[in-house]
Order: sequence, then structure tokens, then C-alpha cells
Amino acid sequence: MDPVTSELPRTSGSSGAPTRPVPVVVPRVLGDYRLGERVGEGGMGVVWRARSGDGREVAVKVLREHIAHDEQARARLRREVRTLARVHSPRVAAVIDADVDGPAPYIVTEFVPGRPLDRVVEEHGPLRGDDLLRLGRGLGEALRAIHGAGIVHRDLKPGNVLLVDHDGTLEPVVIDFGIAQVADDVRLTATGLVMGTPGYLSPEVVEGGDVGEATDWWGWAATLAFAASGQPPFGRGPLTVVVDRVVRGRLQLDGVDPALRPLLAAALDPDPARRPSQQQVLTGLERYSRGEDVTTALPTWHDDDPTRLDHGDLTRLQPRSPVTRQTPRRRPAPRPAPQREPVRPRREPARWEQQQWAEQEQWEEQRWPGPHRAEPGGAPYPVSPQHQGDLALPDPVDHGSPDPRIGRSSRVGTLTAMLVGFVGLAAAAPLVAWSLFVVWGVTARTVDRVLTSLVLRRHVAGPRRSDVPLLVVSSPWHLVASLVSTVLALLLPAAAALVVAVGLSRFLTSSGTMSGIPVDHPLALGAGSLAAAWLAWWGLGSTSLRRGSRTLVRGAVPRGAVTLVVVTLCLVGGAAIASYAYLEGAASWWPLGPDFDPRAVIPDRF
Repeated sequence: MDPVTSELPRTSGSSGAPTRPVPVVVPRVLGDYRLGERVGEGGMGVVWRARSGDGREVAVKVLREHIAHDEQARARLRREVRTLARVHSPRVAAVIDADVDGPAPYIVTEFVPGRPLDRVVEEHGPLRGDDLLRLGRGLGEALRAIHGAGIVHRDLKPGNVLLVDHDGTLEPVVIDFGIAQVADDVRLTATGLVMGTPGYLSPEVVEGGDVGEATDWWGWAATLAFAASGQPPFGRGPLTVVVDRVVRGRLQLDGVDPALRPLLAAALDPDPARRPSQQQVLTGLERYSRGEDVTTALPTWHDDDPTRLDHGDLTRLQPRSPVTRQTPRRRPAPRPAPQREPVRPRREPARWEQQQWAEQEQWEEQRWPGPHRAEPGGAPYPVSPQHQGDLALPDPVDHGSPDPRIGRSSRVGTLTAMLVGFVGLAAAAPLVAWSLFVVWGVTARTVDRVLTSLVLRRHVAGPRRSDVPLLVVSSPWHLVASLVSTVLALLLPAAAALVVAVGLSRFLTSSGTMSGIPVDHPLALGAGSLAAAWLAWWGLGSTSLRRGSRTLVRGAVPRGAVTLVVVTLCLVGGAAIASYAYLEGAASWWPLGPDFDPRAVIPDRF
């Protein structure tokens, strides 16, 4: 067989100009498998179309040379093999073989001669009629098999669903368990690992929450919504914008059959506890296939928030009694879909593998960046002289970087403890507390703006050498913009603090609960500061503050002993300071001096 060489140019510098590729030789034969053409690649490895000794066509994923030296990468591949091996279903691409401990780690999977759902929809339009129903049923069958093995896929999306043509009908097969989690394996959840495509990552995955079967049924609904309309259910746009829509549940189902919309909208609820169960989802799909009302299969409550949808006339489900449930309205049977040429298996190299692995493995590019060379005598790919130069593996191609904030812990406990410390300090020394709050707000917004600009830049153009210099140059602008936005964002919270403090002091005085409570009493100051902090955290212009605060806490207060110390100091210190100020009955207005009277600057109307 003639040698096969596969090369791609690298990019150099910010201009992206191609340079001479540096091939890395790998053996033509791995175990019982002879590699053919390369059909996909990512930061972690390259996928080859291959044949086994008995002539079976397979897909072989081989770790890159620099990753093969990393035991953590091998461990991840070992977990992936165990995960895949536990699933047995014709709707899921099966694992055939693997060698994760040898000098050239690889995993062998069934080669699926299909095309990804997103490519089919792009070329032929949305699925209708029986094609859409087969997709929904097939994905449901795949998820039942996956969940039956105790696994959560976590990344079900159109790119991970292949449509195989069987005698003119399109049958779905689910692929890519690169970010799947075994439900009972706490080590996987502890890594904080989140990869995938924004718009098809569920809210709990984006926010680093607990995942479960409801996560995959959310992905089922998102994938079906795309197949039925040809548009992503959360629209397109910058990464951070799409993620924000996912978390808030702002979906668009304009192109979906109105009879199917309630089912998909219910399954795409941001709150996993409010989503219909597996049985309710599948029952709703079957009722839709019979022309019946799908709402009768859904829970007796559903979202009544009028701001949830950006568009559409989605039927709203109101609370109803199981006893007085109305008779389902029948609708005409779906019209048959227009005939189109069936999708045939492609004989050329299957490009779906490149899409399959690229987004999944972007994060390995960051975790193991730059060139890695094997130590003398330690090459992970021993090559015999006769195979030298047979196959070449290029340096990875940048596909853009994922947002490192996605999937990280929100650190709610630490931030809550910090809030307690702030309120306690505000009750005793309000000017000091609010000065620190302003400094924190400016810092958090600056960090968020800098990181967001980096993510958006790399999302469009991929990592470049000019990223860090540009961030340094633009940092003053981000700082000024954050200062202005912080000042403007605090106007309303400051007014709220004044209203709450004055209102509480007058209420306690007039009701006789406490006599002579002035507006600058520590109790009134603490209550006003708490209300203002809550409004600043959730009010206008607060998104950047929340994201930046979480980033700061994750970076400055690592989990473990440091977090325990910080939380303890904030809780105990805040309570102690507030208690001392309350017993003293007066707050300190340092640095304005002991003669400063805040009541003198409060308008008479208060």
C-alpha cells in the first residue's frame, strides 16, 4: 500500500499566515487495525478511518504525541472507554476495542456511515412528518439506553447525532461521549469539566450545577427544536449572549409546529425540577404523532412567565386540576413532508468526525498548550523503519477557545458569607463598607470585561500571540468603563438603601417596637445596606458584577482551607461587628469625623 501523508499548515502570529507544517510520524498499524485516511481531529487526538484484521471498517482515535506522555490524558481516555462500553444500543455508536495503556493510546469505535443532523438540515431544510418523529423516537431510545447504564451524556446536540440512510429512511445514531459522566463517579463531577456548544449546553451544565437525566432530555428538546425549525432554539450570536439566553430560558420556537411547541418549551425549562419526566416527554411525542394535544401529557403546572419567550405564540399551560382536565383537542394529522432525495452514505472521507471531536477537545489545547517533545528514548509512537513516513500528524489547528467561566462553580456559599461580612461592617462603619463595595464592583467588572473580550476574540479568531498584549493595552479602557458603569449601577441601590433605612427607623419608632431609632442606627444601616446589596447584585447592569465576582472568588479564594478561613472570618466577623455596633447604638462615619451627622444631608421629605 502506498504511503499516506496527511498535513495541515499551522498558523503563525496574529496574521494567521501559513507556515511549513511539522509532521509527527505515527505507525500505519495500531494493534489489529490498519489506518487509512484521517477523518477528523481535535486538541486531544486524531480520528482515522481504519480496517480491522477481519475487514471491518472502524474509527480509530489516537492521542497526540504530547498528550500521550500525560497520565491525566490517559486517565480521561480510560474513563471514556469505560463509559462507552456500558452502553449497548443500535442508536448509540459502540466501542469495539481500546488500548489506553500502550505506547500509542487509542480507542476504536463503530464507524457510522451517516451525516450529522445539522449538516442534513442545512442542506435539505428542517425535518417534517415521519422523519421528525423517527428522530425524536430514536433519540429517546438512545437516551433510555444511556441512562440505563447510569450515564449522563450531557452534550446531546445536532452535531452529535448522525442520520444513517436505511432504505430511504433516516435513522439517528448518537455519538460522542467525550464529556459524558457516569452518574455514580464523583471524580468526574469534581473536575468541573464542561465542554460543548453554547446553545445546546443545559443551564445546569453552564452554571456548574448537578446534572441528571433531565439534562439529556433538555438536550433532546433542543436538538428536536433545531431539526423541526432549522434554527437553534436559543438563537445565534456571541457566546456570552447565547449562554445568557440558555440560563434565562429565553428560547425561540418560531419555526416549530405550534402543536409541538408546548412539549419542547416544557422540556427546555431552565429549572430541571420543572421539566417533564422521560415518560411524559415520550408520551407527549406519541400524542403529537396521533394529532392529539400534547399538553395533556405534561405536568399540571408550567411556566407562566410572559418574558420567557422572545418570539412566538406558544400555547401557555395554566394550572389545572387533574379531575377537571379538559378533553384533548384534536388537530388534523400532519401533512406528509415533501419528498426529497434521500441522503446516501458518502464514500469520500467522512468529515463528521472532525466536527465530532473539535469542539469537545478545545479545552485540551489550553490544558496542554504549545509544542511538547518526547524525552530521548521515550517516544510514545515507536515506528518501524519500513513504516517511517507513512502517516503524518500535524500540529493542532485552533478552533477557537471555550469560555473558561462556563461550568465553573458559582461559589454561592462564599459570596453569601462575604455579603454577611459586608452588612455587618456597613452597620458599624457604612462609609468604609461601601467604599470596599465600590472597589470590589470596579475590580469585578474590569475582570469580567477583560475576560469576555478575550473569549470573544478567541471565539472568532482562535488563540493568538497578540492576545495578551492587546489585553494589557486595552485594560485602562476596561477599568474606566467599569468605574463608570459601577457608579451608575449604584445610583438605584443607594436610593433603595436610604428608603429602607428611613422607613425602618420610622416604622420601629412609630410602632413602639423601639423608641428613638434614628436613621443612622446600626439596625437601619444594616437593613438598608442589605437591600442595596441585593439590588446591586440582581438589578440593572448586574450581570457583569456577578460574573466578575465569581471569577475573582474562584481565583483568590481556592476551595479547601482558604475558603473555610474566609467564610469563617466573614460570618463571625460580620456578626461580631454588627453586634458591637448595635450595643453601642451608633455607627462610625470615619473618615468624616465624629461630628458628622447624616441626618443633616437627608432631604426633609424623608
